Amino acid sequence: MSGKSQRLVELDFFRGLVLLVIVVDHIGGSMLSRFTLHAFALNDAAEVFVFLGGFATATAYTAMASRRSESAARVRFLKRSVEIYRAFLVTAALMLVATFLLRPFFGSAPNLALHDLDSLTAAPVSSLTQILTFERQPYLAAVLPMYALFALSVPLTLPLARSKPWLLLGLSLGLWAFAPQIGEYLPSANDTLWDFNPAAWQLMFVLGVLARCTPVYQRVSSHRMGWVVSLGALALIIGMAYYKLLVLPPVLDSAFKRDLAGARVVNFLAIAWIATNFARYGLIKEIASRLPWVGAVGRDGMVCFVVGTVISLVVDSILFTLTDGLINVPAGLAADAIAVTALLAVPQVHQAVLRWLGGRPRTIPAVAPAAEKGGAQ
Repeated sequence: MSGKSQRLVELDFFRGLVLLVIVVDHIGGSMLSRFTLHAFALNDAAEVFVFLGGFATATAYTAMASRRSESAARVRFLKRSVEIYRAFLVTAALMLVATFLLRPFFGSAPNLALHDLDSLTAAPVSSLTQILTFERQPYLAAVLPMYALFALSVPLTLPLARSKPWLLLGLSLGLWAFAPQIGEYLPSANDTLWDFNPAAWQLMFVLGVLARCTPVYQRVSSHRMGWVVSLGALALIIGMAYYKLLVLPPVLDSAFKRDLAGARVVNFLAIAWIATNFARYGLIKEIASRLPWVGAVGRDGMVCFVVGTVISLVVDSILFTLTDGLINVPAGLAADAIAVTALLAVPQVHQAVLRWLGGRPRTIPAVAPAAEKGGAQ
């Protein structure tokens, strides 16, 4: 298999793994979430998800531009932004429907979109308008608006990444530096800030694009002193884990994540460097070959994300009510097993539904088309 295919197989695996982690991380009583990235690092799965989205986008854009034309690639990602917008509306609707159905039985659960549901009931026209304009983003739907904006930016971002990568990085860093001020002007209901400030998180997306378009890792890692960078990355991971576990308070200000604090970026880059080393020596490819169902989740990323939001909300609400919000190891493990199993089943169910509807299901081993389809997720 070519090096390009290898990277895409590993990309599918990482994306699938991140989607699984996101599901359990949004279950308050989860036992697995005690051992996921956010438990020992200053960043969490969100950085990985956005970075991989940028990497997959660059892969898909480059492939389409080479196979067809730059114009076709630009049009594809403009259409992609519309697809993500539709996914946002579907996810928002699912959050509200799930809240409506769960409320009579599990109304004390903390993550139900009760405020959004009450607003919809009291003023349906204005509430629906606010959802359509991103002013209202019910719970886990909140990550998708920035993805729609990122997809819109692709026709400008990708040509610049390929011709003037350092200029793109400088512009991205400049926008990130002023992100907190920009975030205050984003449209929102009741003067609330977006959970993910796109002016900040675009940096992570751009880093993913640049990682695909520029050979910085290959040049540094192949240098005779490349091991020093890997050693420094490992030291950073250990040092930041110490800081997270023993120094920082358990709950940080929401701006730390919303505006993508610099410490989160540095911690992520150190982890990404080590993970890329594992991929370079074939370890990730070997793991992916033994766990093909994880890669299947990554290849069906958009559908798995949308369904995963419902899985998280339902399992979290039931678990919280059954345990009164207290830690319960057997119940938490059972919730993890149910959530993970349900998400792993989504690609197969999705393919079966497509066959039943007369559509042509995507062939699971076809890596490049999958990257194209999931490029802006």
